Formats: sequence, structure tokens, C-alpha cells
Amino acid sequence: MNRPASKTLRRRFLVALGHALHVTWPVLSVLLAIQLALGLLTGFVEGWSLGDAIYFTFITGLTIGYGDLVPRQTLTRALAIGIGFFGLFVTGVIAAIAVHAIRSALTDGGSGGERS
Repeated sequence: MNRPASKTLRRRFLVALGHALHVTWPVLSVLLAIQLALGLLTGFVEGWSLGDAIYFTFITGLTIGYGDLVPRQTLTRALAIGIGFFGLFVTGVIAAIAVHAIRSALTDGGSGGERS
């Protein structure tokens, strides 16, 4: 692939990515807000600091789970399941956005796969 074609492909990808983020941002932000609310509630019930609660939320939501912060109570364990569940949705939406942007960039014209 020569340089101008590479630049055009990159530009099409970025335009499609921006469009997909613009369209899905309301859904993505609601998912992240629910996830963060569950994490803050978990931190409050467990007596963790704000930073620890946010850290726990994203480590659990990304399904990494280092194990340095562990919910001990039944309620907070259930909340942790919710955090993980919403984390899977967030990961799926982000993956779908990336796939859409790549497909749009690789189609002729980069129109998002829509043919005129």
C-alpha cells in the first residue's frame, strides 16, 4: 500500500470511529455511569476510599480482578457481579465500534458500509 492510500485509509477509519462514538456515546456513557455507581456503592458499603472504589470498579469491569480488593459482604459481592456484567457490555460496545470503523474504512468511500 502506498503512502497516500494509507493516509486516506487512516482518515476514513478516524472519521468512521468518530461517527460511531458520536452515535453510541449515550449508550456507552449510561453503561459506564451504572458501572461506576455500582462500584461507588460497593466501596461505600465496604468502607473503601473513593480511589479504591473507582479502581475496583474498572479492574472488575475489565474482568482483570487482581484480588487486592475483595468484597466481603453478600450485597457487595452481588454488586461486583453487576460491575462485571456491565463491564462486558462496555467491552462489547467498544469492540463493535472498532469493528465498524475498520469495516467502514475498508469499504469503498468509507461510507459506513452503506451503499448509495
